Order: sequence, then C-alpha cells, then structure tokens
Amino acid sequence: MSADDWPAVKEIYEQGIATHNATFEKHAPDWEHWNREHLAVCRLVCTNNHKLVGWAALCPVSSRCVYEGVAELSVYVAHDYRGQGVGKMLLQNLIIESEKCGIWTLQAGIFPENIVSIELHRKSGFRVVGYRDKIGKMGKYWRDVVLLERRSKTVGILNQNRE
Repeated sequence: MSADDWPAVKEIYEQGIATHNATFEKHAPDWEHWNREHLAVCRLVCTNNHKLVGWAALCPVSSRCVYEGVAELSVYVAHDYRGQGVGKMLLQNLIIESEKCGIWTLQAGIFPENIVSIELHRKSGFRVVGYRDKIGKMGKYWRDVVLLERRSKTVGILNQNRE
C-alpha cells in the first residue's frame, strides 16, 4: 500500500464504517494521520482487474519495547467483493508478512455482531481470548468487542529452558 492507494483504501474503509459493525471510527482519517498510526510494514492491498478491492494493515499495540512483536490488525474488503475470499487472502498474507517482520502476536477486536469476521479469524488460527463489555459508545449505544489473537508458531518462541 502506498499513498497513491489511499483514495481507494479510504473509500473501502468508509464502506466498513457505514456498516456500523467494523470500527468505532465515525470518519476515515486523512492519509497523514492514518500513515502515522499504522506500522510501515505489512500494508497490503488486493486488486482485481487493476481495481483495489481490499486492504489490510497493522497498528502497534504499545510503544513499549516489550510489545514490539505485537500488533493489532485491520482487514477491509470493498462491499461488492465481500464473500469472495478477498478477506481470507488478505488475512493469510498478512500473517505471513507479519511473521517475516518479527511480529509474534496478532490481535483483533471485533464486534460480536460481525460473525463473518470472527469466523474468518478463527479459521486463520486466531482464538477468542476475551470480551470487552460495553467498551465503547456509538451514538447512544454501548458496544462490546470480542478479542482474538494469533500467536506465531515460529516467531518469538519462548526459551523453555530459562533460568
């Protein structure tokens, strides 16, 4: 993904926002803000006949060095391409690329109503680790979030023989 992709990425992001089941965000930010908030690596786009139809990216979960291998992910698919395997392809490639970059844990926070996304993550090796009840407010309604994570089997493996 590059700055040149931003108009299409933003449009897809806005489609996700419009569902009210993809993010707490009310509006897509400008490129400069989005660029600052996301890792410089693992920014993926999916195209179909030269049209950008989906994207995935990572955000750091903390500025503390002990969490440098932990990232929160976003995967968004254009409305007309949902249910066609785009999200699966993006998520699988994001996992591969994140491990190449030393990421050992991927996290996702998903609204419980977004069953398709939860199942996509589960099928990609994520497990539910908890629920955050009424963690954020959208308009006058409180929303819950399902927390999922995927631990790499190869990156950041703990030394079992620690002293």
